[in-house]
Amino acid sequence: MRDAVAGPDGARIRWVEIAGDEPTRVCVHGAGAQAAAYFTHAMTLPSVARRRTLMMDLLGFGLSDRPADFGYRLEDHADALARALDSAGVSGAEVIGHSMGGAVAITLAGRRPDLVSRLVLAEATLDPVPPPAPGALGVTSFTEAEFAEGGMAQILDLVGPLWAATMRLADPIALHRSAYGLRAGTTPSARKLLMELTIPRTFLVGAKSQPLEGRQELEAAGVRVVTVPDAGHNIMLDNPQAFAEYAAGH
Repeated sequence: MRDAVAGPDGARIRWVEIAGDEPTRVCVHGAGAQAAAYFTHAMTLPSVARRRTLMMDLLGFGLSDRPADFGYRLEDHADALARALDSAGVSGAEVIGHSMGGAVAITLAGRRPDLVSRLVLAEATLDPVPPPAPGALGVTSFTEAEFAEGGMAQILDLVGPLWAATMRLADPIALHRSAYGLRAGTTPSARKLLMELTIPRTFLVGAKSQPLEGRQELEAAGVRVVTVPDAGHNIMLDNPQAFAEYAAGH
């Protein structure tokens, strides 16, 4: 495990690192996840082995620190990640992002193009996330105080044991503010920014997931969109072999 100061008051991002050749691969997890738990199996398969790989936990999640005075918007996460990558001596990385981590990766590529040479996005969040439907329960159904005092426990019961296993490691305030960050999105949106980027971009969609909205528009903008068989939202867990092959650029 390695770390770097990336947030206020010396808050540190931590990551699990696999030694190897350049260019570096950087894996960024989704909301309530933890990078090593989601990526290690796929990123150690033969098709992607022998490359330096950093499986990084965003501030507030997994092994990283949980600063209370951090905003946790997508831009905040991207800037903190950039500081950690600078400290790790990373440039021109192939950044692999899942769900919210995909939106962070796109934002990073837009704000610090020197750090990102290629994007691999597993069902990245491209548009602002709408609030929960009336009567439905979600992270943003609660105020920040309500979520910290008991709302997170309700969500952990709702999401099931797989997601809860890593979500319970998250700081409630970080998870709540990150969820609101996903509702707010970015300006321009992650979708628009992804279409404007000129680096190689691959977007993975699980065959068991809902069809990707705006797929033809993304493809027309040069984004390679791939439907991964035998996979839902957690593509790297459901079909690690295929995920690794696409991460390797096959």
